[in-house]
Amino acid sequence: MEKIETIEEFYKRKFDWMPDNLKNEIGHFNVFRLEPFVGDKAQPVPYKRRDFYKIMLVTGNSKVHYADKVIEVKKQALSFSNPQIPYKWEHLDNMRSGAFCIFNQHFFHQFGDLNQYSVFQPNGTHIFELSDEQVEKLAAIYERMFEEINSDYLHKYDVLRNLVFDLLHFAMKLQPTTNFDKQQINASKRISVMFLELLERQFPIDDLHQRFSLRSASDFASQLNIHVNHLNRAIKETTQKTTSQVIAERILQESKILLKHSTWSVSQIAYALGFTEVTHFNNFFKKHIQLSPLKFRNV
Repeated sequence: MEKIETIEEFYKRKFDWMPDNLKNEIGHFNVFRLEPFVGDKAQPVPYKRRDFYKIMLVTGNSKVHYADKVIEVKKQALSFSNPQIPYKWEHLDNMRSGAFCIFNQHFFHQFGDLNQYSVFQPNGTHIFELSDEQVEKLAAIYERMFEEINSDYLHKYDVLRNLVFDLLHFAMKLQPTTNFDKQQINASKRISVMFLELLERQFPIDDLHQRFSLRSASDFASQLNIHVNHLNRAIKETTQKTTSQVIAERILQESKILLKHSTWSVSQIAYALGFTEVTHFNNFFKKHIQLSPLKFRNV
């Protein structure tokens, strides 16, 4: 698997220069216009994970390879990228304009965990198709970012942090509200959040020596120090899926990524994902995809 692109490598690839404030006590934030990187000047963007977060407003038709999915942007969209999920944009020559901001987790140190927001979660929505009116509102937020970052205001990074939250909440308000969203946070929700955090902590698998070790509901229940029936009830209540389904879906997503975007053999992928025999992995994959891992890789 290609290694994760660091924020330093991003600057080297895009600009061939490094900002002075890349490593400081408040973390890193920056904002850019898309115009120099799209249209006739578009350059290929490698499919890989990054060690930073990115929120991009883009106008124009394009395709996004995001984890194991390909999403088409028909006219204009807001996208959210995080260190857990690899991605790349295609047809950059059809993209016309926009803006993007990048920042690391440390920029939000003591201001909350970014991964609690659905737009940064693996099973959340990451690409939002927008109306012209929505683009206008979001473009105004980015203009405020440009204004703030170029100002001499002592607390400008506090303002910029708030503007990032504006983007987050703008997008999450576009998602349909479910009955569960209206409920108060309860014990089941807390257990579900802890379970998903524990599940995600095992990814990405980008080293052959790594191994997916927590594989069953009882593995997770033991780690969380609760009874497995209690865990299963909480997961069913909050996700409408069984614990085993949620684990299997995440293993399946990672297996698709590794098959399509790594040079590892099927047996190496099977081992990394915790399967004791490659035939068990083949059967698991075929059950969910109706294709063998090799056929999926070659499609």
